[in-house]
Amino acid sequence: MDKTFHAIAKVTKTSGLKGDVCLRPLSRYFEEYLNKNKLMIGFSIDQSNKVKVETINGIGKKRKFKFSGFNSLDSAKTIIGKKIFVQASLDSKINWISKNVLNYKVTDESGNLLGHIIDVMWLPNHDAYIIEKGSKEYIIPIVSEFIKKVDYNNSNIIIKVMDGLFN
Repeated sequence: MDKTFHAIAKVTKTSGLKGDVCLRPLSRYFEEYLNKNKLMIGFSIDQSNKVKVETINGIGKKRKFKFSGFNSLDSAKTIIGKKIFVQASLDSKINWISKNVLNYKVTDESGNLLGHIIDVMWLPNHDAYIIEKGSKEYIIPIVSEFIKKVDYNNSNIIIKVMDGLFN
């Protein structure tokens, strides 16, 4: 599989009478993918349809999004609670923060097992993996200085270990 689907936003409510809706971002990469890619809308990727952003109005958290084909309050109400999905290639960094990496092994560049990923945290400056090794948990920033390779075929993430990271 060379493509994956990710939920990047959820429709939370309608706004106005012309089919505008409000979205809650579900990914750090929400802005990047919203206008650049083919989007799907649905409760799950298996039950989704193609959708296109027609307009974006407002700034910050007050933005309203208008999708093609939803031109009234009633039609906009039908998509409340649905998620916006984007298709991304495996080399895309959105895969690094996907819940699909949970339980992946984490090894150093020499192949030594450092633990398993038990959670992915979305933090203000960068995301982080929570790695469990025995009874201890470690936080590893998801930045290219640490993450050297994500091996999806073997469910393994190779990281560069820096002094003090696993103490």
